[in-house]
Parts: sequence; structure tokens; C-alpha cells
Amino acid sequence: AMAGEGSTFRLRCSLLGHGQDVRGLTRGLFPEGSFVSVSRDRTARLWAPDGLNRGFTEMHCMSGHSNFVSCVCIIPPSDLYPRGLIATGGNDHNICIFTVDNPAPLYVLKGHKNTVCSLSSGKFGTLLSGSWDTTAKVWLNDRCMMTLQGHTAAIWAVKILPEQGLMLTGSADKTIKLWKAGRCERTFTGHEDCVRGLAILSEMEFLSCANDASVRRWQISGECLQVYYGHTNYIYSISVFPRCKDFVTTGEDRSLRIWKQGECAQTIRLPAQSVWCCCVLDNGDIVVGASDGIIRVFTESLERTASAEEIQAFENELAQASIDPKTGDLGDINADDLPGREHLKDPGTRDGQTRLIKDNGKVEAYQWSVSEGRWIKIGDVVGSSGATQQTSGKVLFEGKEYDYVFTIDVNENGPSYKLPYNITDDPWLTAYNFLQKNDLNPMFLDQVAKFIMDNTKGQTLLSTSNQFSDPFTGAGRYVPGSSSGLSTIPGADPFTGAGRYVPGSASNAVTPVGGVDPFTGMGAYQSAAATVENIYFPKKDAVTFDQANPTQILGKLKELNGSAAEEHKLTEDDLIILEKLLSATCNTSAETPTAQQLQTLWRAVNWPEDIVFPALDILRLSVRHPTVNENFCSEKEHVQFIILLLKFLNPKGKQANQLLALRALCNCFVSHAGQKLMMEQRDEIMTQAIETKSGNNKNIHIALATLTLNYAVCLHKVNNVEGKAQCLSVISTVMEVVQDLEAIFRLLVALGTLISDDTNAVQLAKSLGVDSQIKKYATVSEPAKVKECCRFVLSLL
Repeated sequence: AMAGEGSTFRLRCSLLGHGQDVRGLTRGLFPEGSFVSVSRDRTARLWAPDGLNRGFTEMHCMSGHSNFVSCVCIIPPSDLYPRGLIATGGNDHNICIFTVDNPAPLYVLKGHKNTVCSLSSGKFGTLLSGSWDTTAKVWLNDRCMMTLQGHTAAIWAVKILPEQGLMLTGSADKTIKLWKAGRCERTFTGHEDCVRGLAILSEMEFLSCANDASVRRWQISGECLQVYYGHTNYIYSISVFPRCKDFVTTGEDRSLRIWKQGECAQTIRLPAQSVWCCCVLDNGDIVVGASDGIIRVFTESLERTASAEEIQAFENELAQASIDPKTGDLGDINADDLPGREHLKDPGTRDGQTRLIKDNGKVEAYQWSVSEGRWIKIGDVVGSSGATQQTSGKVLFEGKEYDYVFTIDVNENGPSYKLPYNITDDPWLTAYNFLQKNDLNPMFLDQVAKFIMDNTKGQTLLSTSNQFSDPFTGAGRYVPGSSSGLSTIPGADPFTGAGRYVPGSASNAVTPVGGVDPFTGMGAYQSAAATVENIYFPKKDAVTFDQANPTQILGKLKELNGSAAEEHKLTEDDLIILEKLLSATCNTSAETPTAQQLQTLWRAVNWPEDIVFPALDILRLSVRHPTVNENFCSEKEHVQFIILLLKFLNPKGKQANQLLALRALCNCFVSHAGQKLMMEQRDEIMTQAIETKSGNNKNIHIALATLTLNYAVCLHKVNNVEGKAQCLSVISTVMEVVQDLEAIFRLLVALGTLISDDTNAVQLAKSLGVDSQIKKYATVSEPAKVKECCRFVLSLL
């Protein structure tokens, strides 16, 4: 039964099943009252109400994605599928279509070049998908009918409107576009940050929610009718109640909000940081999914409300979470309830235990040191109104708990800023976020980070390895100071390692004074890194693989030639010809390579794949010579040449061949003919090359990163949006799997080169979340070029 006006939503049930964040929800058509959830755990699950109690049962679990599943929608019934179909979109760039009773997909839609993050279904089996590749695609059954191009950043939300042929897309470029028959009719501007969700109110009106923490109500004609404020952080999803204009929103402020008659009528807090998604069932119950992997259902109906024990358990879970006091939901905690200084007479029970006391009306935080056997003050508590006794073990700032809260004065008479910090945090990342949040000059990055490190000495956690494990590979990341990499020559060229001229390098030897405010210069640090100039990007010339040992290569070629089948054997003369080609192209002789030499080389590179690698290595070295480059990359020859190299990029093939083919492609960029060919075949080459990332071979990763960098160098000179988008997407994808720091460095240079002087590319990189992907490299201690380059890139983002 629908409950009356003004009643409250209470917990109906909590559903466990997903192993990771629940990212998408949609109400189901079959069975009645059901819904479908999708998760980062790569599955989709169909839940049906169980008749006996107030809960739901998992009817079946669907798997078809090779990565996180991020969105879901129901395709309405058709003659062929009377119960409708379920569509899911994932980080593997695919869309899987399921029937309601089979765990494996009926078919898979491929075509997007990045994460599919939103889906909406229309009449007659049409499906609209939105992706981080900045496009939306319209599918009919298993075919892509059209691609909607026009947004300059990821499309986070899509909706098909009731009126034929009208579609909406909401994007990280802050706009919403209305499309009619595949053409953009109108752009809605007003949101100040990424648009994350869309909901249809009627044929004429719709709602949008965004990272600017607002909801807007629009008319299709373009007019914004109303703006709703209430959330204190990003709003991720919005869903409308049946048969009325009331709606529900969820977001990054741990809350679900219910809006009635344009007002926020109720706020329900959840014990999870990100409340990713919501949907409203036919009976008016609300389903929400969050970052803790739990699905919770809330209801206004008394008979469907959870038992007192379940509600108590939910409230206990909530009490342990810390809450932002700015929302004022908790009222003020009375500082008088806190004990006085005498509380510090009792020893602590474990190292790092914290205690709050009140002294002269001020709340102070202390931390127990086992080694010294005393309480050490770690700071004053700010924003303590949000604390409860359970959570008051640390310094509070804006209602969240921290190990430290520093006060930083930027200049003598300006305002002071609070900088909260946990010892599990990364000092560089904290400094970067602090400067961004307060709109301060990024030049201060080194100083603030050093200030944090100097003032929290000895307070780093002896973290277990999972503390910093990479979310994708599960491998640990570099922790500052832990790298055993050999130090490079100071001021060495980042690619070749040769020394370079550094202006004023002698004056960097000022000893830093400890513990001083990093901004006012009162005995301030003279940070050596503050004077580093950006020598890394935009890179102007291709990077090539030049190292060669002709004697070894020829020795191996002769050895393998001895065991080659008759039809592949090279004669003594052939071997001498190839030796001449090598000396001509490795600059040991002044001769120009001849047609005969190139014909012989071509025969050798067509050897069987288990013995071809020395020939490929000769190709890799010789293609740097203008004559050879012109020959293989010219109009006449290039088709076979590219087919040959792409064949070796097969990830199932020999790693030596993958490596040399990638290096040969990199070396093609030295001459005009090669560049032209590489750019013409970009889509094909990049699509094939990215497959080599799976092998976990660091040399292959370096070559792949270099290929991407060489494309970035070319793309920096011509404004090719598609090319840049593809390159950024490759960088983002490869960043997830690469561990080797040289490869990371080259990807960072590629990224910097791509986004230099191009605001669109910057937007695109941001919408792909590249900035959060690379932040961790701002803290690598060795080689220094990685963090320096990373910081220059971050300053552009």
C-alpha cells in the first residue's frame, strides 16, 4: 500500500550479494516488483521480492563483462522476448544484452572506445548508450545505427524521451544536449560541473543532477524552470516517483534525499561514502546502491518496514561513520561533555591511540606514544560540532576525522587556511588537493608537501601492503623514499640520460630550515624542485630505439638461418647484403641502402615467426634511414608493410616479435613518409598495439608507451580531436596495467604533449579521470623525472 502524505521512509531491508560498489540499478519488468543491480564486481543481479518477509531474493546472477559493470537498463518486451531484456554497460567498453533467465549474454554490442556509463531504452528495441569516449550511440537490436558526436567530454547520462526520435545526453563538459534523429537540436547550459544524471518528468520536462550538487528542472524548449539545492557534494543519480513529479537523489555526501513538492522532504544517511545509484519501484519503495557493495531498500509502508533489530543494526553502523557538520543534521555536540586535562593521567592502551580533552573551552587532541610512555598533543580540534563520543578519537575538520589539522598562512595579512591530514595519506596528494581546494598557486606544491612531511616525521604508518594497493592490479604502488631505483644524473635528459644545462643550478644548495610556514618565507624552504623548468613536454620530436649491436644481430641471423627450412634459407651473398644494409643504416658507412638490400630484408622479415626476430631487428634499425623509410612507407609498399607489423602485435605471438614490431613502428616516425603512414593508419595501429599491454613485459610496455608518445608528438602539431581522444584513451587504459616507471614517464610526457595548448584535450583528459589516475606518480622519489613530469601535467589539469 502507498502510504499517505508526509510520511517517512524507513529501512525495508539490506541486501548482500555484490562483492564491490553497486554502480547501477533499474526496476525490472519481470517478475513484478523486481529490480536489477550492477556492480564493480563485474556482475548484474536480478532481485525479486520474496513473498514471506520484507526482503528480496537474488533470482539470478549475470556475467559477461571482463571489467566493472557501470550501468543497466531494461529493454521493453517484444514478440521475440515477451519478458523484455536486460542491457548492461561496462568498463570493458561493451554492452551485454541478457534475457531474464540466462546468466550468459544473448549478445554483446561492441563499438564504444571507452567505458559505457549510461544506458536508456526506447520503443521498438532502440537502445541509447553514453560513454567516456565522448559519444552516444543508438543501437537497434545488435547493430549500431548512429553515433551522436558533439560533446567534448565523457557522456555520463543518457535518456530517450517519450516523443519519437528525441534523445538527451548529459556530459562532463557541463552541458546537456537534445538530439533529434541523430542531430543536436539544442544545448542546455547552466550546470557548473559534470552532469551525472537525467530523469524524465513528462514529454515536455526533465530533471538533471550534477557534480555541482544541484538538481535542475528543464523544459525541452531550453528553459531552466527551477534549481534545487540540498546535497553538499556530487549528485550521482536521480530517479522519479511513479505518477508524480517527486523524485529521489543520491550522491557523494553519504546521503539519499527525497524531494516532494520541490523541497527536500527527507534525508537518509548511509554508512558509505559514495551512494552511486537509486531507482524507484512501482510501489514507491526506493532502492539505493553504494560503495560498500550493499543494496538498501527504503519504504513508507509500515508493513514492509524492517524489524526493530534490523533498524538498530543499521543505526549502529551509521553511528560509526563520521559526518560532515556543515549539514547541521546532528546539532552541536556539547564540548562540556568532554573530560578535562586530568583524563591524560591515565596511560593509553596502544600506540597511536587518540584522546580528546577540553582545556579552557578549547578541544585538544592527544596521541599516545608507547615508546615515550606519554600523551603527545597532535593538534586542536576544529569543526568539532560534528563529533560523537564514538568518533572523537581524532582531530576533526569539517566533521571528518584527521590525525592532524595544520593552520597555514599564505601571507602575513591574508586569511589562514586549514590543512587536514591523515598519516595514511600521501603528502603530495594532500598538498595538491589543498592547493586546488583553496585556489592557491600550484607552485607551492613542493613546499606544502615538504611542510607536511617535516611536521609529521615518524608518523607514517607501517602499512600492510594492501594499504596502497593499486585498485586495478592489486599491486602496491611506490611509496616516497621506498624506491630502490638508481639515481639518475641530476639534470640528465629524461630520455637519453645525458646531462643538460640547468640555469642557476649551483644556487639550489640552500639548506632548508625545518618547521617553518611554507608560504610566508619566514625562514622558508628554498625548495630545489621549485626552480625546475618543464623540459619534458610538449615534446617536439619522435623518440626512437637506436641501440644496436650489429655483430650480435648478424650472428643470430646466421645461426637461425642454418636451421631454417630450405625454402627460407638465405645464401651467403644474402647475408653479406644484409650486413651491408646494417652498416649503411647504423651510420658506420656512408653508403645508401640499395633496392637489392631492401628486397633481401623483405624476404628475411617474412620468415616463420619463431625465427624472424633478428630480421625484425634489422628492419627496426634500418627504417630510421630516410631511403628505407621512404621505401617501406610510401604509397606503393605500405599496405604489406603495415600488415606485416600488425601481424606481430598479436598478444598470443612471441614477445620478442611484439617488442621489435612496436619499436619498428616507433622508428617509422623519424621521416615524413613514415609519419604520414603512421597517422593514416592510426586507428588500426593503436587498436592493435594496445593489445600488447596484457603481457606484463616491461620492455613491451616501454615500447607501447613510446609509440603513444610519438603519436602525441604528431597530434600536437595537427588538431585532430578523434586522434587525441584515441591517444588519451590509450594512455588511460595502459596506465592501469603498467608498473615500469620508464613506461609511466613516457606516458606522462605523451599526456602532457597531447593536452598542451588544447583546452578540449584537457577537458577530455579530465572527463576520463586521468588526473586521479596519475596523481600517485607525483610522489615517486626515483627517478625524479617521473614526479617532476607528473606535477607539470597535474598543473595543466
